[in-house]
Amino acid sequence: MPLPLPSSTVLYEKRDQVAWITLNRPEAMNSLNREISSTIALAVEEATIDDDVLVVVVTGAGGRAFSAGADLKQRTSDDAAGGAPAAARGAAGSGIPLADCPKPVIAAIDGYCLAGGLQTSLKCDIRIATEQSKFGMPEARRSLVAAGMRLDPERFVPLGEAMWINLTGSHMTAQRAYDIGLIQALVPDREALFAEVERVAGEIKQCAPLAVQALKKIIRDGVDVPWEYSSKLHGDLRERIEHSEDRLEGPKAFAEKRLAVWKGR
Repeated sequence: MPLPLPSSTVLYEKRDQVAWITLNRPEAMNSLNREISSTIALAVEEATIDDDVLVVVVTGAGGRAFSAGADLKQRTSDDAAGGAPAAARGAAGSGIPLADCPKPVIAAIDGYCLAGGLQTSLKCDIRIATEQSKFGMPEARRSLVAAGMRLDPERFVPLGEAMWINLTGSHMTAQRAYDIGLIQALVPDREALFAEVERVAGEIKQCAPLAVQALKKIIRDGVDVPWEYSSKLHGDLRERIEHSEDRLEGPKAFAEKRLAVWKGR
């Protein structure tokens, strides 16, 4: 079921409890500008508040790129007009940033995934890519510094790999990205990409929604917070799940040898 958004630069559709958010500027390799960034936030907000949505998928239209990064043509125009740097402007508007989505998010990557496009994929929880995809952080080649970098070794890749990615500005193959753990699955083509995304989403949908969202928050927070503090910080979250209806349903479904019917409460 498609949802109308204020801009056609992002498409939103819900199918089988999965929200599909598609970056829709194929003529510009789905490059990111203020319009598309703010519309992504609105789409994420819709997926967040819809209790029927259990998984979110972010992908790019056209097959040439997931996203090639920031729209440098717009940036050049802003620079010529004396506008503030992109990092200072930020993404104004309402909505929920992709990184703050409480539900599991899968990045379905086909084609170039560069700079801000790569950062967008890193705001997702799982990354699946086609073999033809290319990854990189070419900001240094444009005398730019990525804002909010999330390529530190504790998060995704070893320190040496993070240095190589950022200091060379070079592209890497999907196979190399898979080998260093930047992406979690590699598939031969676009058709196989969406089949694998649907399969993984189906695996996630078998899990209790409250538990999945709690685990996402605990794991994400735990990257920056020592475990002993994280354990105390999320005590109320665990307490909520322990006393939920779904907590009773899980063991019952197992004992009865059937799939659980989750209520999300």
